[in-house]
Amino acid sequence: MSQPISVQSRGPVRATFVAAYSAVTLAQITNALPGALSGTFAVEFHTSGAGLTWIAGMFLMGIVVFELSWGLLGDMFGRKKLLYAGAAVSIVGSVMAAMAPSTGMMIAAQAIGGIGAGILFPISLSMIAAITPDHRARAKVIATWAGFLSLGAVISPVLAGFTAQFFTVAGRGPGAPNTFSGWRAAYLIAAAVAVVVLLIAVRAKDSAAAEGRKPDVPGQLTLAVGLIAVLYATVTAVDAGFGSAQVIASYIAGGVLLLAFVVIESRTAQPLIHLSLFKNSSYSITGVVAVTGMFAFLAICFSTSVAVSGLALAETWKVGVLFVFIQGPAFAFIPVVGWLIHHVAPRWVLTAGFAFMAVSGFWLSTFALGTPETFGGTPWTAFIPPLLLLGIGFALTVGSVTAVAINTVPAGQIGMASATTNLLRDLGFALGPVIGSAIAFGIGATVFAGPLAGILGAAGLPADAVAGLAHVPPLGFLSGWDGVVAQFSGQAAAGGAPAQAVDGMVKALTAAKPHIQGVAGTSLGQGFQTVYLCAGIAATLSAVLTLFISARSSAPAADAMAETTEASAEAAV
Repeated sequence: MSQPISVQSRGPVRATFVAAYSAVTLAQITNALPGALSGTFAVEFHTSGAGLTWIAGMFLMGIVVFELSWGLLGDMFGRKKLLYAGAAVSIVGSVMAAMAPSTGMMIAAQAIGGIGAGILFPISLSMIAAITPDHRARAKVIATWAGFLSLGAVISPVLAGFTAQFFTVAGRGPGAPNTFSGWRAAYLIAAAVAVVVLLIAVRAKDSAAAEGRKPDVPGQLTLAVGLIAVLYATVTAVDAGFGSAQVIASYIAGGVLLLAFVVIESRTAQPLIHLSLFKNSSYSITGVVAVTGMFAFLAICFSTSVAVSGLALAETWKVGVLFVFIQGPAFAFIPVVGWLIHHVAPRWVLTAGFAFMAVSGFWLSTFALGTPETFGGTPWTAFIPPLLLLGIGFALTVGSVTAVAINTVPAGQIGMASATTNLLRDLGFALGPVIGSAIAFGIGATVFAGPLAGILGAAGLPADAVAGLAHVPPLGFLSGWDGVVAQFSGQAAAGGAPAQAVDGMVKALTAAKPHIQGVAGTSLGQGFQTVYLCAGIAATLSAVLTLFISARSSAPAADAMAETTEASAEAAV
């Protein structure tokens, strides 16, 4: 049973709306920046496959692991306080990202930024819903909130490309690191927007709904640590392999903790997730496709960023343009999707959207990847048509998946069904870059091993030197060549090799650099082709599964129209 909402007037209503709309725009800008910059990070930080995956996935982890708790804390202690906290944390995360000198610092910055965005998404929506009790008016303001969210998704890649193009100060010599990398200015701008949100929020109205609410601490802890352990194992497997003792131990720990979460949720009076929801077959199917479908979407996004920027070496602004085609339809089609959800059974909208995404994934899997366009690689403009299909599919599914979910459960479970579906959807987002990386870098390393040994042998390197370099993944040769050479020469010298022999091996290795990097790029290209293929299969599976959702349960119900609109807006996160 829903609790009454008390609204305390501490500022003008207009300031509340402005604060909420600017907060959700900020959250989505910072949410989308890592995806648009993944390839840039690979070049900037000379990161490993696992490091690149952490940068892409850690922000989403910050959203997912506490997603079900921020709204509850806002209800208990006041949403305005949570808005302050979210904006302040976003400032810290954005400034850290702008100043990050290394992969490790960028990962930490993304974790903090993800927590900030994870607070702002639900709290900004709750604040405007609390001051708009009329259902019809609430539907309008929530639709506007969703529009600002989608606007943030469009601004982000443009901001990344614009700042990288016009604010970068190149190093003095060829191959020297940038004196200032322009993409850092994008994070500084995000921090400035967060300061503006804080200032506006001072005059906003506060609201709470604390009656009968209390946090499920054991459930939150086991869910958060369990998810982190499983994702940690998957990311670590990118470099260490799935047979690593560390990976296996992390999977076991994560599985035990998630099992403990299920036990806790089945016994507590006020669970984070009502497990009884999954007794409804239609809702269970919706939960599955929320994970698999959104995995497909973000796996394609992540692969595109790395393939176009990191492997094909296209300028960041070109990646930004491509991401506008991905994110733009979600903003442009808001009225269309809203009309479809309310006038057509949402499951058909869902099926069509996943079908578009599947076509996009299969189409992209046919592209030759890993070679710069100047050397005959696939032109960046060739990505536009399939990515536009992806964007249209995303626009149709991101709201519809929650609309279907809430129409498959009784009215009293609508709020929990919406929150749980959003958690599953965001989990799918987090899995996209994590599993995508494991596939791409794993296949890339396997394909690369044979040709690398042949190239090194032909260059005249002794067998022990070839064996020492064989463990270096293809991304290491592409984004960290100097580090690979330094480590190789240092190990050779430490092993007793004469200085003259070491210099000779380094010269031979350097002479083979173009050949090694060319093969490394095409090997990783095959890995990302496989990711596109897997994404297409996941989207196809999602489209097929939606056909088994009861048409009756997915039909829009008159008494759930406002809830459907609100849930659809939440799902646009």
